[in-house]
Amino acid sequence: PATPTDRSRKQVAVGVLRTLRPRQWIKNVLVFGAPAAAGVLAHRTPLLDSLAAFGIMCAAASGTYCINDVLDRHADQKHPTKRHRAIASGLVSPALALTVGATLLAVALAASAALGRLQLDLVVVIYVALTLAYSKWLKHEAVIDLGVVAAFVVLLAIAGGVATNVPLSNWFVIVACFGSLFMVTGKREAELLLLGDEGESHRATLGDYSGSFLRYVRSVSSGVAMTGYCIWAFDKAQGSKGAIWFELSIVPFVLAILRYGLLVDGGHGGAPEDIVIEDRVLQ
Repeated sequence: PATPTDRSRKQVAVGVLRTLRPRQWIKNVLVFGAPAAAGVLAHRTPLLDSLAAFGIMCAAASGTYCINDVLDRHADQKHPTKRHRAIASGLVSPALALTVGATLLAVALAASAALGRLQLDLVVVIYVALTLAYSKWLKHEAVIDLGVVAAFVVLLAIAGGVATNVPLSNWFVIVACFGSLFMVTGKREAELLLLGDEGESHRATLGDYSGSFLRYVRSVSSGVAMTGYCIWAFDKAQGSKGAIWFELSIVPFVLAILRYGLLVDGGHGGAPEDIVIEDRVLQ
């Protein structure tokens, strides 16, 4: 039979795993966006480089989650769901979380250096620095916090391009920027709906936002993302024999944006990774 010490160790191990948030690694598939759009994933080297970049960004993201949860543990204890996080609940100690986080960040930097992509090193460093700045300061600044969280997603898309030496088109970057802003705004809107007047005690900027303002940002960002994708698709179609496929891809892209917006209106935007995993229509 397992001893109490064995059980507690297993609980702590599970708590550490939860803190790494493997469910959120699904967002890191954006690393494959640029090489997929360029049509190079069918080749062995770009595919392996993309997989390596995916692993590197997962390690970097999980490392920053550990540090962020340590810094946010007191605020998380007041949140109806985040208070169950391993660090906020006391299952995982801050010292252990910081050790695991620092180790993962070191692994991410070492792996990107070993891959021999200096630009990928720079992306990882910017990602980590921006995350730490967000945890300590930027998340308390209204509007800036939306832009910074959206930047995390954009950096994932850039990581895939620099890892495979694929030039990033202006339209690709625009779609990535405003598409991520659309999702981040939906997340804030869901938090505002869930927490109501108590939201400011958990996240300072929620006191500065209104539902109408967030809906306005969501409308603008989704409109720009769809417009950018349309221009990209028609631009790619001009020099391609499979032109019709680029143009037809506009339909599912727009429908996916609209479907996501519908789910956010229903209060389901608080965890974008859950929407992607669970909503069969969106898939």
